[in-house]
Amino acid sequence: MEESDSPYISPESRAVVTAAALVFADYLKVKILSQSAAEFGSTMRYASAVLAPAVIVGMDSRPTGPAIADAVIRGLLAQGCPARFIGVASAPEIMAYAKYCGMIGAYPSSSGASGVVAGGAAGFIYVSASHNPIGHNGIKFGFTDGGVLSAGEMSRLTASLREFFADGDKEGGDEAAVRRASEAVSGVDEEQVKAVYENAEREKTFSLAAYKNFSKEVWAGASEEIYAATLAGIRPNGAESPAAVGIVADLNGSARTASIDRDFFEAMGIPFKALNTETGRIAHRIVPEGESLVPCCRFLEETRRENPAFVLGYVCDCDGDRGNLVIWDEKSMTARPLGAQEVFALSVAAELAHLAWVNHGTLPKNTGVVVNDATSMRVDRIALAFGARVFRAEVGEANVVALAREMRQQGWTIRILGEGAAGGNITHPAAVRDPLATVMAMIKLLTIRSGASGGLYKLWCQASGQEKLYREDFTLSDIIESLPPFVTTSSYEKEAVLQIKTEDHALLKERYQAVFEREWTERRADLHKKYGIVACEAQAFTETKIIRPCRHFAEAGRGGVRIVFFRDRRGSDNDHSAFAFIWMRGSGTERAFRIMADIQGDDADAERDLLAWQTRMVMEADMG
Repeated sequence: MEESDSPYISPESRAVVTAAALVFADYLKVKILSQSAAEFGSTMRYASAVLAPAVIVGMDSRPTGPAIADAVIRGLLAQGCPARFIGVASAPEIMAYAKYCGMIGAYPSSSGASGVVAGGAAGFIYVSASHNPIGHNGIKFGFTDGGVLSAGEMSRLTASLREFFADGDKEGGDEAAVRRASEAVSGVDEEQVKAVYENAEREKTFSLAAYKNFSKEVWAGASEEIYAATLAGIRPNGAESPAAVGIVADLNGSARTASIDRDFFEAMGIPFKALNTETGRIAHRIVPEGESLVPCCRFLEETRRENPAFVLGYVCDCDGDRGNLVIWDEKSMTARPLGAQEVFALSVAAELAHLAWVNHGTLPKNTGVVVNDATSMRVDRIALAFGARVFRAEVGEANVVALAREMRQQGWTIRILGEGAAGGNITHPAAVRDPLATVMAMIKLLTIRSGASGGLYKLWCQASGQEKLYREDFTLSDIIESLPPFVTTSSYEKEAVLQIKTEDHALLKERYQAVFEREWTERRADLHKKYGIVACEAQAFTETKIIRPCRHFAEAGRGGVRIVFFRDRRGSDNDHSAFAFIWMRGSGTERAFRIMADIQGDDADAERDLLAWQTRMVMEADMG
């Protein structure tokens, strides 16, 4: 049941989880063995240690988390891999801890008969179903690079898991597979399991410390000098004075209730208040959208009556990597939620301005922003104003993170990345969304108002040619109004999801291409008259690759197709000529197509028109 609060899982589910842990442990051994062979040659002087890489295990606050984590722990121990259990933890926390442990090494620095381990690790397993209902659960895998496995790595791991159960089928179906998984962990020493749990409190302490230190680097940068200057900007009246803004949070019983949030903000002198802080007590729908943001809006309004410094709030999903925002709107004198695309655009403006601020008013050469193919072109305008470039990957956080890594290897500075439609942002060196990073982007934008090149908002006004908008007593509402105007379909509205019959997404896109080319010919004059469109370009996205122009839409496979519209026949994505697009991508888990439209300006009817056109074309293609 979707909203079930039962802590139990079925024998079949436990078998799947156990098998997943067994397969991941084996996968880690093979990976590390191959790396060791490449580094140390045939001598393999670390071969004995390679057989037992440690793995960090954590979970969000769902009721089935403990049962699944227990199966994971036993699967790892059955493979001889020490399990370092940190209990309930947010996704950014476990990934930060994994990154820290990866710097130490892949193996425990000490291991006794008791099974208590300390030191390094080779990867992590995180039990979570993110923003899905509490009755759901799942598993995320990662190494120690700070993020989840790439699509390619995950595909290989999935193939190994299927092979495990295929062998079970040969022996007698599902029952045999369940029996194989049970037998694989039957020899695990219960004293080892007990030691893992007894050591959990210490591991959690280490994990929180690693996350605090890492978060400092994320929001301010690696340099102590930059950190000190940024902190001084946030607290201009001195270290003993509070910051000029306060934060509220609706933690909704999520994993963030067991994380660093309160300590993080209060250590910087930022007033902080939270509601729904009891771990596991989910007060409302988990996905932080729509009605789920209302309690935080009311809480912000109540808190402001006591202290008007409170201007911002965030609401988490269950694993705590998303934090959608609510703000105090000075124009309407009420609290209201921000849209996901709006939050990301603000974050991009803030981080690019901060990067320019620490570099005496200009961005480093070859600065870029990495986004997915469904991110509003509002971000392109912001980047263009600062002299930065936007790179796009297929939908999927792992794809965006992988592309950012590729661009850094090519010499680009990529400070901020993310998926505009999903809410929140990723700030390097993090490789996962984190509401703390999103909130700190807003705080920097609001509070840093001095320095050789002025404050962050002043830098944005100058970069965008809006110097006349700047005033000393600006508010967040003023900043939002200064952003390039775009109307964008929200990914969470019902019109953004189409139910389709065609299972072959490449075939559907091939049919869609024929429909679009016919429609483009028929509607071209009307599109020019209504919106100024004179040209278009089809683009296909698969993982980190973009095909442009895309001559054959089927090349996208299950990836995204975006059709960009221009006001100039010679336009490109990196100038003002590109001003609208329609987009689609099939779901990987259901017979549905997600669609959207994005257009410059404030004409909501134009976005509705483009979206309705996209809907008609996709549905016609689906009919064959």
